[in-house]
Parts: sequence; C-alpha cells; structure tokens
Amino acid sequence: MVEVKVCVGSSCFLKHAPDIVEYINKKIETEDLWDKIILSGSFCAGKCNRIGVTIFVNDQVYTGVTVDEIEKFWNEKIVPYLN
Repeated sequence: MVEVKVCVGSSCFLKHAPDIVEYINKKIETEDLWDKIILSGSFCAGKCNRIGVTIFVNDQVYTGVTVDEIEKFWNEKIVPYLN
C-alpha cells in the first residue's frame, strides 16, 4: 500500500495543489488502484518553496512538485511502489 499525501496549505494551494490531487485521483481511478494507494491531503508541512507543491510518498518528502512535472513524478516516485 502506498500512502500519498499532498500538502493543501495556502502556499501549496496557490501553486496548484488541487490540480495535482485531481491528476493523482484520476490515475487511481483509471488504473483501478484503490486497493494500492491511499491519497489524502495534509495541512502545511512547513516545507514551502517558491516552485511548487510538497508531496509525501510513504516516508519520503518531495518539494517543489509542479503541475507540469506531475506525470514524471507519478512515473518515477509512485509507480515503483506499485510493482
């Protein structure tokens, strides 16, 4: 089981956290991964930066994730946990 938490604090919200959540949710839905991924939001993680959103994948913290790179992030940081 992979736990994915997306920061939805005010800074990340303004950096398109809802769009990132929507992307991940659609991937879970279209690939029928409900039994493999737990997706949730988190309050401010205190890891804010000027570029993008903070995402937790299990115990790993990734900062600065943008909408433009979410597909690459998905493939490199989440998919390996699914195999």
